[in-house]
Amino acid sequence: MKKLQTEILQNAFSSKEGHIPSSLSILDILWVLYSKILKVNPKKPHDPNRDYFILSKGHASLGLYSVLAEKGFFDKKKLKDFCRYESILGGHPNRNKVPGVEASTGSLGHGLPIAVGIAKGLKIQKKKQKVFVIIGDGESNEGTIWESALLASHHKLDNLCCIVDHNHSGDRALDLGNLENKFSSFGWDCMTINGHDQKEIEKALKTKHANVPLAIIAKTIKGYGIKALENNSAWHHKSPNQEEFEGLMKELS
Repeated sequence: MKKLQTEILQNAFSSKEGHIPSSLSILDILWVLYSKILKVNPKKPHDPNRDYFILSKGHASLGLYSVLAEKGFFDKKKLKDFCRYESILGGHPNRNKVPGVEASTGSLGHGLPIAVGIAKGLKIQKKKQKVFVIIGDGESNEGTIWESALLASHHKLDNLCCIVDHNHSGDRALDLGNLENKFSSFGWDCMTINGHDQKEIEKALKTKHANVPLAIIAKTIKGYGIKALENNSAWHHKSPNQEEFEGLMKELS
């Protein structure tokens, strides 16, 4: 993971853009999804028999781009063009430009509704693919999240898994309380895990959940892996200067 963490930091520094802590928060989850769970072919990203993944919290795009590049969806050299003019890699993922991206996201609260629609469409077509979506705890303030949660349980979308990146970044605005109890009350199968323990993540993602969707509340640390960034709101959307970059790189190495 050090390699991917380093890439995220380097590309944010060189572009002077990106949400480093949010990307680090979900990196372990992304890695497990693309290494152990998703049935996807990097050479055929639109294979009709693929599983689907949607990053609803699109501002964490650097995390997704690093994993997609590592898995061969596009040339890793393109990472160095992050947020530059005419780059395919914008601050939020664009499904029309980035191979492997299923939905253009970042307008918070929209990724889960899209995932519910895809999951319902697959059910209607009697297809067996699965749909996974990562949402942030901050965007769980949005009414669309809970409207979608109701729809998913009503339609028995057991092909849908929602992972909540619960790093408590939005607690100052609204404390969401016990998210596991909330999703359970909406008719979902639900569990809480350590969002940085890859074995625990894999086990949770492989949980069977007949006739109901699955919600995984992943307890994470914003900025995980770099102590100066961890749970430090000042770094939410900040690119390091030269001195800061050198210090952060030293810690990673």
